Parts: sequence; C-alpha cells; structure tokens
Amino acid sequence: MAVRIENETFYLETENTLYQMKADCRGVLKHLWYGAKTRQDMEYLLDYPDVAFSGNPYDAGEDRTYSLDTMPLEYAAEGVGDYRISAVSVCHENGSCVLDLRYESCRIVPGKYSIPGLPAVYAGENEAQTLEITLRDAVSGVCVILKYGVLPEYDVITRSAVIVNGGKQPVTVNRAHSLCLDIPYGQWEWIHFHGRHLQERVPERRPLLHGIQQSSSGRGTSSHQQNPTVLLCRKGCTETDGACIGAALVYSGCFQTQIEYDQLNQTRLVMGIHPELFCWELAPGESFYAPEVILSLSDTGFETLSHRFHRIIRERVCRGKHKLAERPILINNWEATYFDFNEDKLLKIAEGAAGLGVDMLVMDDGWFGRRNHDDVSLGDWNVNAAKLPNGLGRLVERVNAMGMDFGIWFEPEMISEDSELYRTHPEWALRIPERNPVRGRHQLVLDITRPDVRDYLVGAVSRILQSANIAYVKWDFNRSASDWYSALLSAERQREMPHRFVLGLYDMLERLTQAFPNVLFEGCCGGGGRFDAGILYYCPQIWCSDDTDAYERTHIQYGTSFFYPVSSVGSHVSAVPNHQTGRSIPIRGRGVTAMAGSFGYELDVNRLTEEEKEEVRAQIRAFKEFGPLIHNGKYFRLSNPFEENVAAWAYVSEDGRQVLVQGMIFHAEPNMLRSPLCLRGLEPGKRYRSREDGAVYTGRALMDAGILLPKAWGDYVPVECYMEAVEE
Repeated sequence: MAVRIENETFYLETENTLYQMKADCRGVLKHLWYGAKTRQDMEYLLDYPDVAFSGNPYDAGEDRTYSLDTMPLEYAAEGVGDYRISAVSVCHENGSCVLDLRYESCRIVPGKYSIPGLPAVYAGENEAQTLEITLRDAVSGVCVILKYGVLPEYDVITRSAVIVNGGKQPVTVNRAHSLCLDIPYGQWEWIHFHGRHLQERVPERRPLLHGIQQSSSGRGTSSHQQNPTVLLCRKGCTETDGACIGAALVYSGCFQTQIEYDQLNQTRLVMGIHPELFCWELAPGESFYAPEVILSLSDTGFETLSHRFHRIIRERVCRGKHKLAERPILINNWEATYFDFNEDKLLKIAEGAAGLGVDMLVMDDGWFGRRNHDDVSLGDWNVNAAKLPNGLGRLVERVNAMGMDFGIWFEPEMISEDSELYRTHPEWALRIPERNPVRGRHQLVLDITRPDVRDYLVGAVSRILQSANIAYVKWDFNRSASDWYSALLSAERQREMPHRFVLGLYDMLERLTQAFPNVLFEGCCGGGGRFDAGILYYCPQIWCSDDTDAYERTHIQYGTSFFYPVSSVGSHVSAVPNHQTGRSIPIRGRGVTAMAGSFGYELDVNRLTEEEKEEVRAQIRAFKEFGPLIHNGKYFRLSNPFEENVAAWAYVSEDGRQVLVQGMIFHAEPNMLRSPLCLRGLEPGKRYRSREDGAVYTGRALMDAGILLPKAWGDYVPVECYMEAVEE
C-alpha cells in the first residue's frame, strides 16, 4: 500500500521515500518526516521548549511548549499565532483573516486525483493512490482538502489543495498555495533558476539566510526571469551524492516560491499562485482548486532527482500520441527570412531542406493579415494573399509532395491595435478604463478570461488547421501580461484576473489538442518564457529559448535539464554569425548541441556550402539513429558549463548497453594535456566498444577513469562518442 494510516499518523511511501504526518490530540496536522524509509514513527524528533514570544493556542491550556509558531505544520494558515509564511489566507465578511484548521476526516482513493480546469499528473488505479485529508475551521466552516497523489514506482508525491466555503457567509481567499513543506532538521541550500529573455533557467545556489527568500513571477506567465521549480539540498550535495528535494509547480502563470529559515533553524517551503496577483471570492458552497506541485526527494544527489522528474513529466504529464513518439526534424523559416517571405521563398527553402532529409517545414510569423512587421494584424488569422496567392492549402500540398510535413505559427493570445479584430472588438484587449495600456513588442494582450474571446480564437485556429494538412502548431506568447481588468468582473473580483487568464489558456489548449489529436503542439513564449509542466500537459515540447547560439544553449539546456526531459526541449541549428550574439560556431558543434532536444534547423539551407550541406545530412542521419536513445535514455550531466571549459552530457539506454556522449569544448588551451571525462550509468562489468575508433573499455574504467576528450584546435570543438556493450 502506498498510503496507510495508523493512529491518525499518515504514511505515504514510494519505492525509496517516506512522507509522514500526524493529526495530534488537538487536531493540528503536523509534518513529521520526508526522507528515507525509516520504518519508524518519526514524531520522536519533535521536542519543543517554551520559546518566548511564540504564543499558544487557547486550547493548549497551561502547556506553553505547544506553539503553532514553532512546530512543523503540514499546511500553515494565517492568523492563528504562526508568524512564519503561510500557505493559505482567508478573509471573512467581518474583515478578519484567520483560519484555524483542525483535522476532520480523511479518505484513501485508488488512482490519482485530477483537478478541474487545470493540468495535473495522471495515473491509473494500479499506479497510484490518492490521500485526501480534510481540515476544517470550526467557526467559519471553511475547509481545506489536502490532496496527495502517491506514485510509488516514480518516487513522486503530488500535492494540491481545495478550499471549500462550508459556511453561511462569503469569504475571500487571498493566498492558496499548493505546497507547504516544513523541514525541522538539517542545514539546507536553495537552488533556483533565474534568467532573462535569451538566457533562461540559470541555476543559482545559495545557503539559506535567516528570514525569507523568494523566486516568483508577476508577468502573467511563468517567465524567463524565474522558473516555477525549486531545489533544496544539503550542503555538499552533488550530482551523485547527498540529499535533495525538488518541487515543480504545474502552472503557467504568476507564481511564488518562498522559503523561510526561521528562528529555530527550521526550513519552510511554500509554493503556488502568486498572492500579490490573486484573490478569489467564494460564496457559500463554492470551492477553489489550487494547481498541483510535483514533489520528489533523492538521497543520491541531483542526478537521481532529475531522472525522476524527467520520467514523470514524459510519461504522466505529457499526453497524446506525440508524448513518447519520435519527433520530426523540422526547419523553421524565421531566422532565414523573418517577415520577408512569400510562397516561392518558402518552397525554395522546403526544396533544399527536403533534399537534405528534413521532415517538416514550419512557417513562422508573417503569414496572416497584413503582417509584414511586428506591429500589425495579430488577431487577424486569415491568410495573407499577397504572400500566399495560391492559398495555404496549395502551399501545404506542394510541401507535402516533397515528402515533408507542414507546420504553422500562431500567437493567439495577442492582438495588434492595427488589426481588423481590434477595430471590431477593442473591448477584447486587456485594458484598464481611462488608462493607456502597457505595450509590449507593439502588441496588447487579449482578455482570454472571456468565453467569447476564447470561442473566437479556438474557431480561428481550427479553421486554419482544417483548411490544410497541418501537422504541427507553434503556439507563441511574445510579451509579459499587464493591465489586468475585465468588464465582466466586479471591482471586488478584478484580482481574480491573472488566474482566470491561465484557466482560459488551458481551456483553449484542451479544446484544440482534443479536436486535433494528430497535430504536434509546441509551446513558446519568446522562447523559454513559459517553460513549465503546465504547458507540457498540452504541448509535449517547448521552444527552449530564442537564443540559438550553441555556446549559450549549452548553458540554457544544462539548467533546463534539472527538471525537464530532453524530449521537451525545442532546439535548432541556426545560421552564423548567430543572430543573437554574433558568435560563429562550426556547424558540427551547433548540430551536437541542438541534438540535445527535439532537433531542427533555423536557417536557409540554400545558403550553406556543399561541405555544410553534407554535414547537415550527417546530422540528420545521426539524429534519426540516436533520437530514440536521446529521448528515451537516461540523461547525465557530465560537466558544469558555468564552471568548466567543457559542456558534456550523455544518454544511456535503460538496459545500460548503449551510451552516447556529446558536448562542446569551449576554448583551446595550448601546451596542455587532454582531459578525461568520467561517464555514469554504465554496467561496471560490461565491455563497451567505441564506434569512432573501435577501442574497447570496461564500464568500470569509463566511469572511474573516463575517456579522453578530443584535442581542441580552435574554439567550440564538438564532442561526440557512441559506444555499445560488446557481447561476451
């Protein structure tokens, strides 16, 4: 049993971890343990003195050692004497903000819970169990139902919460975090993933400071600047050793992660919707559903944790026919043409790409309305006849006749002021009355909280997808959202807008992906500005970054790999000098880096030399051979590109018989020895033959001593080595 209950102590067990909590004699749900399977009631660790200025619940009587301000709580609420950060805050009609949550009931349900209107991990009845614990505030009748999905084989526990107004008066929910995790033991460090447009998901590791540290987004998306993931790790934790906890929020909007290191050196982690951009009015009988957090723990370093997140996201977050399928090798025309294209240019690119073995042509921004630059026609999803005089259907037919599939770009959530849609429906744009809106990239944001706007967009996208044999959609979002206001909501409910916006996005994606199950949807937000598990529920891959510089991409993809699987990473070979940095990297190095994802090209192949074209053919052959290993194998970070002169990674098949090592040596060093690179994940007793030179190595030698990196001549030297186990 993944879930068992003994004397109101709750045991959630996966293959390698134990999560334990207890409803005590006063009905307070205390967190006891998250760690290795101890086969022990861990309450013996809780030994609290009378801490001055930490008050006591009234029903504690004369026991001054019993304080909600000091003990580890399972779901901390505001207003009850716990002065640390809270997971939930509810204000009542009389203006008070207090929620005294006490244990009321529980139930165990086969399978994994789902969340209305929100993405979540899914699993069958034989793969998971759900524990529901109901906590109740006796005075107001407000309840919080804590939901735990336990997936033993995946070593994952999911967390969510439902706030139910069981009282007779309306209440306002001001904070509804999905996760509250108290850790009363150990010294921990914090890793978050910061960045900016063109440089996303940079890992930053810091010791916890006494007080509160935070990563968050208020941009309407999960953002380029912070990612809705967090790592807590013991000091000295490495890829292969030490305890670490990972949490990933399955949500694509404004979020907040807070960590408090308190006066007693205890750690509290809360995670969920950003409370400064949120409130929710609950009438009697109504419920609010918080998004989900995926939680896992490893006592053997970051590598194990990453493997668990990669697997759960690929197999139980991503959905549809494409989640585990081999992805097409595509060519996108954006950096080849930008807005300056027509049917003849696209067909010439397609013809050249087809001759090299590319599977798909993707037509990017500029095919609709009067879209010749970026300040016009967003919202007018009809074909630009000046560019495509024979229509979209005829273009697709001609591309298909070359043996290639066809994909298309949309930015449905946006509107240009210079558009027919804006002239017809200016009220559909997010805009605060009597104020000028904030522009971003010359565009405004559509109010997709409105059903009529969503219906228009789903209809417009559907008509295009029905009009031709389209196999792929790139769904973009090229600015941060602002001007949160809707005429359909009362003044008291305007702060519901950011969350309603995300619910509107999910509604559209659900309708379209269900209506077009054969279409591969790729998420995008100026590249990696909405790279999160919520989007991956609908789109099994996301354009990783608008920065296509291969050197920069080794860093971006390194940070991304801590939580997200390689198959989710959109990655392309682009032209040189690179359009974002001006850097020139040989095409083989660009290819090796781009293979660490869903592979493709972002250039005009007709401008390549014959030597470069032959290299493209070789890359395509290699990816068609190694793609299953790259996407289905275990991923190993073999170096840290932020600290070393090499970015190196490897993929090892589940049976340990195949290994592909790839990477890039950044700079040549004169008069220097070649460096060894130690591998991981191999079978120590097996012997492995290198395809490159036929040399045979034992698995133990490859892992303990390594292989020699190539001698670098020039900068950005590619690393690539494939080995297979030798039959004894």
